[in-house]
Amino acid sequence: MSQDIPANDSAEKVTHFGFETVAENDKARRVRGVFDAVAKRYDVMNDFMSGGVHRLWKTAMIDWLNPGPGSHLLDVAGGTGDIAFRFLDKAGAGAHVTVADINAEMIMVGRDRALDQGRLALDWTVGDAEKLAFKDRTFDYVTIAFGIRNVTRIPEALKEMRRVLKPGGRFMCLEFSKVVVPGLDKIYEEYSFRVIPRIGSMVAGNADAYRYLVESIRKFPDQETFAGMLRTAGFEQVQVRNLTAGVAAIHSGWRL
Repeated sequence: MSQDIPANDSAEKVTHFGFETVAENDKARRVRGVFDAVAKRYDVMNDFMSGGVHRLWKTAMIDWLNPGPGSHLLDVAGGTGDIAFRFLDKAGAGAHVTVADINAEMIMVGRDRALDQGRLALDWTVGDAEKLAFKDRTFDYVTIAFGIRNVTRIPEALKEMRRVLKPGGRFMCLEFSKVVVPGLDKIYEEYSFRVIPRIGSMVAGNADAYRYLVESIRKFPDQETFAGMLRTAGFEQVQVRNLTAGVAAIHSGWRL
């Protein structure tokens, strides 16, 4: 599935913002607006929307990553710290995390959570996944959880995340995906479009933000298509694990 909507060479490039067609150069601004609006209630909303299952998915990703002591992770779009904290707990002594998120509001939420928990082995930076401000071959691991579908130019972001990995380093992505159980897909569709925006209105005071998030899931490539994008970006030994019948999936790739 292509991320960009075809356009004439003479026309302004366009892409999708949920089901809406927007100028490619305007998507990042609109995505920032969504997360500005929900940052303070983002983690609470994740619990409401998934019944807490998102916590199991994130733990499953870190368990599969299986980081060791002294390792350094770059967590992209990791503003509130959920992945970073799990990584530090799993990796143990000497581990360090750099969190990069395009949204300053999300970064502030994560930094406050880290301080409240007495976590010091973290760096926080506002940054664009398509233009990571790090040297080549810097990190042992790079992760992104529920963030890649909000990126304007996904192929560019994947190349950047591979660029900053050390040789032998591992990339892992957790993202909503395509339900693979017949019948469950219809139930999931009904829940997504009818229930989630209502929860967003009640809990976060913003139904439109969660309507966009539901639509963005539908626009994201299925498991095999996204795996192909990882291979095109240069990752090797690409693997996919479905979670909860494909509601979410973990993609793994290596820089060898």
